[in-house]
Amino acid sequence: MSSDSLSAGPVSSRCAVPVVGIIGGIGSGKSTVARWIAEQHPVRVIDADQVGHHVLKEPAIIATLQREFGPTILNAQGQIDRQALAQRVFGHGEAQRVAREKLEQIVHPAIRAAIEQQLAQVDPATHQAVLLDAAVLLEAGWSDICDLILYIDTPAEVRQARVARQRGWSAEELAAREASQWPLDRKQQAADAVLLNTGNLAEVGTQAWQVLQRM
Repeated sequence: MSSDSLSAGPVSSRCAVPVVGIIGGIGSGKSTVARWIAEQHPVRVIDADQVGHHVLKEPAIIATLQREFGPTILNAQGQIDRQALAQRVFGHGEAQRVAREKLEQIVHPAIRAAIEQQLAQVDPATHQAVLLDAAVLLEAGWSDICDLILYIDTPAEVRQARVARQRGWSAEELAAREASQWPLDRKQQAADAVLLNTGNLAEVGTQAWQVLQRM
């Protein structure tokens, strides 16, 4: 997607303003960057992870997942136990890969439908753009929703320290999670712009806003 193609406005008919996908490795700080931009400028953030959390609470989704994976993925309240489900689908093994594909076939269409519903409700009088914060945007095939894709590049040691502090993940857990996503170099190649995040939030946020302004 070239910047020239954006000059006439959003290419997606799903939203009245341009939609910018923000991707990066786990722990890259992309969600923090997106929130900073939205706090400083008239931009709306759609967090695909939050959308996914809501989707996992839908009775129809819960019933489908229970049929597919069994009752052990439910907690005492009959809701999805995200940790139990994660143990089934994240990892390098063939069993995890197959289970992950089944999970994605069930939840990704529902997440996309919810995202598109939110995009259709964006008021161009209030917001100049939408930032779609979606870790698996490329893997799920949601790039066609976006007019531009930004990749947040963060050193591996920074990402590891961040997920250890914020989520309690070991290096092995991070590797298992990242095994479910595209390699980072492939993500970078698919992006329209790459922004380095070394920890200076204002700096990377300002750079991202400058890219959006050129739209």
